[in-house]
Amino acid sequence: MVDEGPAAVAAAVVGMAAERRFADVEAMFAPRLRAAASAETLRVGWESELAKIGPVSAVGAPASEPAQAGLVRVSVPVTCERGGLTVVMSVDDAGLLHGLRLAPPGGTSWAPPGYADPARFTEREVTVGSGPLAVPGTLTVPTGRGPWPGLVLLASGPFDRDLTTGPNKPFKDLAWGLASRGVAVARFDKVTHTHPHVGAEPGFTLTEEYVPHALAAVRLLQRQRTVDAERVFVAGHSGGGKAAPRVAAADASIAGLVSLAGDTLPLSRAAVRVVRYLADLDPGPAMTAAVEAVTRQAALVESPELSAAIPPSDLLFGWPASYWLDLRGYDPVATAAGLDRPILILQGGRDYQVTAAGDLADWQAGLAHRPDVTIRVHDADDHMFFRGAGPSTPAGYEPPQHVDPAVVADIAGWLAAHRRKIPRRRLRRER
Repeated sequence: MVDEGPAAVAAAVVGMAAERRFADVEAMFAPRLRAAASAETLRVGWESELAKIGPVSAVGAPASEPAQAGLVRVSVPVTCERGGLTVVMSVDDAGLLHGLRLAPPGGTSWAPPGYADPARFTEREVTVGSGPLAVPGTLTVPTGRGPWPGLVLLASGPFDRDLTTGPNKPFKDLAWGLASRGVAVARFDKVTHTHPHVGAEPGFTLTEEYVPHALAAVRLLQRQRTVDAERVFVAGHSGGGKAAPRVAAADASIAGLVSLAGDTLPLSRAAVRVVRYLADLDPGPAMTAAVEAVTRQAALVESPELSAAIPPSDLLFGWPASYWLDLRGYDPVATAAGLDRPILILQGGRDYQVTAAGDLADWQAGLAHRPDVTIRVHDADDHMFFRGAGPSTPAGYEPPQHVDPAVVADIAGWLAAHRRKIPRRRLRRER
């Protein structure tokens, strides 16, 4: 039985929005959401949508996903005179909002991509990590004796194991597509998704966000009877691609790494670049305010005065100062260059969040001396590696679609071509 508390909160939020009580909605924002949005941004977003689809004529029943560590994702369908939308919220057990977005109307569910063959693999639920910060995950393992190479997927931000984006599930695409090609895949809900409070706690860094659960997932794959424990790799997307070298550096048994749109530029500068790009696409008061807020927060993040005394709510994304101070000292390209393991770097040519001209150029320059580094650009792909044409926009993520099959083929082929012998004593596989 789904907890009715978050559902009631979500219904109340939609009611407030319909009555233009945006300040009342903002009062329900958790600190991390308040750092990224305001009553004004909500007002402009809401009114922009209703200008296209007409006034609200009906509000449907909230639909909630199972609770995870006090956080429930609730979707509320809204019918308007000329269309509809879905208000998606993440609500904690205190009734605070950790996420709020306007999505297309529901009714479209994920369907397997054409390159996935469910008859060629099995899936099972697992727990990744131990103790109070353990998270749920999924192992997708090819049928047959193997031994198969393994791959651990690392998401950016507080995403679930499928990297769910609207009706799309890019990590599920990858897991099913790769398993159909003979690769065992582990994916898991991020700790900041299952346990959202940890992301704002003092002392939280990139290491705490990624390394413990990534290594636990590596161990899970290495213990599988049909997985080659000497050929378990990590693959990170976006911020996960930035973190992948740190993860690989933490464990010599990791056979290599894949970076999918991994960012290299200082994240504070990238955030300003992205918000300015979005403001150019959709100019107006809300975007002007967003540019000013992100620019101000980025300046504070880069300031020599940054210290643990500054509250996370004053900083980009609501992350604590410890996170930003750690990022200042982390160079993903230099870390990757110091690894004695093969690397595959993939980039979408239409990506505006992590760009070929900026981020990819750093990978190319820093790893040019490495013959075991492979770099490929998929010109038609956006940040999620969805194929398209023309400038990429957030709206491009909304239609149902799948990860480019060429990307799946690249990863599977690269894994098949790379073997690395590791002394058995360096593995921690349980027999």
